[in-house]
Amino acid sequence: MIAVVAALAASPPAYAQWEGYPTPGIPRLPDGKPNLSAPLPRTPDGKPDLSGIWQSTRGAFNIAIGLKPGETVPFNAKGKAIFDERRDTNSKDDPSARCLPTGIPVRNQLNTPMKIIQIPGLTVFLYESRTTYRQILTDGRPLPKVDWPAWAGFSIGRWEGDTFVVETAGFNGKAWLDQAGHPSTSDLRLTERFTRRDFGHMDMEITIDDPNVYSRPWTIYGQFVLKADTELLEFICEENERDSQFMVGK
Repeated sequence: MIAVVAALAASPPAYAQWEGYPTPGIPRLPDGKPNLSAPLPRTPDGKPDLSGIWQSTRGAFNIAIGLKPGETVPFNAKGKAIFDERRDTNSKDDPSARCLPTGIPVRNQLNTPMKIIQIPGLTVFLYESRTTYRQILTDGRPLPKVDWPAWAGFSIGRWEGDTFVVETAGFNGKAWLDQAGHPSTSDLRLTERFTRRDFGHMDMEITIDDPNVYSRPWTIYGQFVLKADTELLEFICEENERDSQFMVGK
């Protein structure tokens, strides 16, 4: 139903310019391949170091695939009506189909790389898709009082043991949570939890809380694998974009 949107959002280049150039500091197996099962690295203060290039193992355009078996999306009546209308029109009005920002939940599920840079007081996510970024402030500040809502909201982070917890609010309500049409509003709050299990594997869970369209908070899960010996490429959605004119729905 959303094949054109999928083509727009997730057609990663086959090879980066530095493909194959050894990433410094990567533990290696005897054959020279990265040892993804090696112990996770830590920062000088003992926290897990999430730095590196990561890629989702899933590549989903419908975030509900990340629900636990047997669970369903807890729509309220308003949210279900919005979702059904978007499904009935083949997601033709999805902002990301016109190169506007994708929602954070699906951005973390796309099969395109993201680079995490972790320094004291700040963690940055660089997304290859759309050449976009997020900054997560970790200097102890609270979430801001928002005068200018944003597509990706505003994020703060903290550590709970070895899990990096990110809280985000201040959304403008324009982004869909995914290309399938799961809605969000300006009251959306996201809580993301990232746990690096070893050198090359990281677990993620995202709790979605938006009482305007859902009857209760709900959580999706995903995993990432470290991508060594490569770098991100520029990915400009708007360049030579010709697909949105065909998004006519039903």
